[in-house]
Amino acid sequence: MNELFQVLEESGVYWFLVLFYGFYPVVTSSMWVATAIFYFLRYDLSGYPEMLTDDSKCPSVSILIPAYYEEAGIARSLEGLTKLDYPNYEVIVINDGSEDRTVEETLPYLKDPRVRLIDKHINEGKGMALNDAIPCTTGELILVMDADTVPEPQILRILAAHFKSPNIGAVCGNARVRNRNNWLSSLQAVEFSSVIGLLRRAQRIWGRIMCVSGVCGMFRREALIKAGLYSPGMATEDIDLTFKLQMLNYDVLYEARARVWMEVPESLEMLWKQRIRWALGLGQALRRHRKILWTPKYYRMFPVYVESLLSVMWAWTFVAITALWLMALLMGYALEGGSLIPNWFGAMIAAACLIQLLTGVAIDSRYEPGILREYPFAILYPLAYWMIMSVSSAVYSTKGFVQTLDLTKPVRWRIVREG
Repeated sequence: MNELFQVLEESGVYWFLVLFYGFYPVVTSSMWVATAIFYFLRYDLSGYPEMLTDDSKCPSVSILIPAYYEEAGIARSLEGLTKLDYPNYEVIVINDGSEDRTVEETLPYLKDPRVRLIDKHINEGKGMALNDAIPCTTGELILVMDADTVPEPQILRILAAHFKSPNIGAVCGNARVRNRNNWLSSLQAVEFSSVIGLLRRAQRIWGRIMCVSGVCGMFRREALIKAGLYSPGMATEDIDLTFKLQMLNYDVLYEARARVWMEVPESLEMLWKQRIRWALGLGQALRRHRKILWTPKYYRMFPVYVESLLSVMWAWTFVAITALWLMALLMGYALEGGSLIPNWFGAMIAAACLIQLLTGVAIDSRYEPGILREYPFAILYPLAYWMIMSVSSAVYSTKGFVQTLDLTKPVRWRIVREG
């Protein structure tokens, strides 16, 4: 075996993979940080449009809340939604076959004429639930929110201000973590600032955004219909819809002032299930929209698509190189360049990761000053959390990419939220 490891170590393919493994995250992290800082200077520092203050110029908004086993948080969400500072909006809760107290928790809020309930008796998944509700809406704009999410009162005035331009198809809000009850949820609070928020800023500078998250996203109703609504057969219907809108040449924006407070998984089991779905959905979207690679009119989508594809390839490289290094170590052979820790590759990757995480929380401290207190948890990101996420990405994004899509078969809710 030692002779085999030695031959492998001297091969060009091995060193190509090692260099890709070591330099890809450093290069992309540096690019994300630089472009996110540019975005911060251009937009976060008073570059966003002023929120709507003239009630006569506020377009009507329909807020859709798809719900499945949400008895623990739906009332809190509706309490916030009925107190929004906006003159013309409605709230539609879509119960998608829940058998808990989701409907009972919603009923008291139906006394408010702005709140309606669609009570489906069969669970057909989030995408189908939203598609069933959209024809029932009256708003020019549609805000989609998760049922455990609480919005800030000014959110509609802030988001709706972007739709003065007819080429704006959607605007993504700024999701903040509310349930910081353990190290895992605190780490996700850092992640939403330093990975998701920072990456959306960077992607806006590139010209296209990968995903308007289902946590909080406002859409032009006309654009939603033109895009064919949601695709119920996709594991992550929000990624797919964001791709479809931008392939129709609609612009998708990010609005950091539009804050909502959400719940994140507090156990590794729930987090793993969530990230499996995210990875599977990304792979499906990359497969479905692969024509971006060779179709000139989609050139603005090319950077986002290629970066997403390379991230999956890097995850496989990460898993393969680390597994190979561990195997060699167990056999008594130390492969050069294959160790994540403590060699200089590992130190370089960890340093780039921590700088990115610090940049993200520093930028978002403008909107949530307390986020800086969570930064010490960032040390766990390159040590363990990143490794877990890479395995899910390598396996399930690949599965989503190679499997045959059946868009007629809805992906149903499978995770009952932790109470």
